[in-house]
Amino acid sequence: MQLKVLGILLTLAALPALAQVSIDLQSTAQVPPRQHAPMRLHQRLPSGKVESENWSGYAVTGTAFTSAKGSWIVPSVTCTKTPNTYSAFWVGIDGYSSTTVEQTGTSSDCSGTSPSYYAWYEFYPEPSIEITAVPVSPGNKISAEVTYNGTEFTITITNETTGKSATKSARVSGAKRTSAEWIAEAPCCTRAGGILPLSDFGTVDFGQDYTDVSGTNDATDSATSGPINDFGADVEAITMVSSSGATEAVPSAVSSDGTSFTVAWKSE
Repeated sequence: MQLKVLGILLTLAALPALAQVSIDLQSTAQVPPRQHAPMRLHQRLPSGKVESENWSGYAVTGTAFTSAKGSWIVPSVTCTKTPNTYSAFWVGIDGYSSTTVEQTGTSSDCSGTSPSYYAWYEFYPEPSIEITAVPVSPGNKISAEVTYNGTEFTITITNETTGKSATKSARVSGAKRTSAEWIAEAPCCTRAGGILPLSDFGTVDFGQDYTDVSGTNDATDSATSGPINDFGADVEAITMVSSSGATEAVPSAVSSDGTSFTVAWKSE
């Protein structure tokens, strides 16, 4: 099996850089020591904005979501400033007010003062799986989506810069399909089960205005299909704060076309 997997990877390496390559994740994934859990609510402000201890970005709420699509540019991390820290950027369904999350994204971590960049998927509460067949680097344009066909969820993630793509399907028990999200995250877990410190990623750009990937950031539920702003009063802006309330990451306003926003790092 190891020789077979090695052969597949060598074959992929020989393909043109922009060839669209779809990978079966079953044979190419490994488990990193992190999870991307549902949102931990800190408080809801009188303005309606939400403070979370692990998420920053946008969620839309509704019923029977069948699709969430996103795109972003992989941010570089300043590991001399924030060693041994972690950050993740993803699109998903569920997790805003439910106990599962069906998601895929990229991470920009600091192992000591050395940066680490990789793609992953997760059908939480199952473990997070690293997608070794889709390498990522700072500045790469990423597109990703999560869909539901009535019985199972399918995640697809594509490095638009290199053309490498991967997909995986699974059934998720207890999935409510009551939200879709576009998130910058401080992942879990410390030895005590707490949230890990957030790496300094500067600013991460989400959506079509930055990536030129059409159809992002958008979602489909039982009543609405379109970009973030089409969900009107059901759009939730999320700022990440520490357990003591210190600001850690802040989203910009969504662009006038409803497709794009940024998240700015503020502190660990």
